[in-house]
Amino acid sequence: MSAWIDRLIMAALFCAVAVVSGAVGAVANEDVTPWDGDARSSVRTIAGARSAGAAYLRAGVEIRMMRGWHTYWRYPGDAGVPPQFNFDGSRNVKQVDVLWPAPERKIEGGGTSIGYSVGVVFPLRIVPVDKDKPVLLRLRLQYAVCEKICVPAEARNELNLSSGRASQDAALRAAEARVPKRLSLGEGGDLSIRMLRRERGKSDKEVAVVDVAGPPRVDLFVEGPTPQWALPVPTPVDGAPSGYRRFVFELDGAPAGETYRGARLTLTAVAAGRAIEVTTHLD
Repeated sequence: MSAWIDRLIMAALFCAVAVVSGAVGAVANEDVTPWDGDARSSVRTIAGARSAGAAYLRAGVEIRMMRGWHTYWRYPGDAGVPPQFNFDGSRNVKQVDVLWPAPERKIEGGGTSIGYSVGVVFPLRIVPVDKDKPVLLRLRLQYAVCEKICVPAEARNELNLSSGRASQDAALRAAEARVPKRLSLGEGGDLSIRMLRRERGKSDKEVAVVDVAGPPRVDLFVEGPTPQWALPVPTPVDGAPSGYRRFVFELDGAPAGETYRGARLTLTAVAAGRAIEVTTHLD
């Protein structure tokens, strides 16, 4: 059974599961596809303006959802499934990088998930095989949207990125601005991840402690070295120095045979429309 299906089964522990699939969206306008979906959620692909001298083309995958529904980040937290992007069948495409805007924490069914509400645009960086030839981007997206029930969905569409038009470029640039900025541990000013250490928790279990410099409402998420790691969502606790917020998470959820000492962790801090990402090792 695939990892995507495994995560969907975990989501079902927190909400009832129904099944829906979208219709195929064909090319309509030159710079945006039709919406593909239903009343709960729909997906389209949008083109971005070209940057002079850039080695890649800009585009985005937009998901809109009915109010009260949400979808998931690349690491969904305690339950849920991350969106799965498939660009097989695209023409003159060498590589597609998906960027992930800063997510938010959600409490659902007694667990904590990480994702997006109402709508999100995932920026894309597309490297063509031949920059002088037309590019056709074909998308198959598998994702889940949840409210009181959790619904797996699928969308398909295709977009010609060679027209040069970009009517949705403002929305794409806004999404790009929400992608966390990559920094090193301790680097940054009023939003920075200052410290990561291991210690014994109150229940004598080993925990990781993280201090984040930022506003009072700053939040923190953590990912392991591979998608097979299922680390707990960090919990804010007291005890941080003035101007900092402290988070703790148990060192639990590593795949069999893996060790936490020296593990490569990615920490994402989100605050007031800004976000940073730090990849470091747990000593």
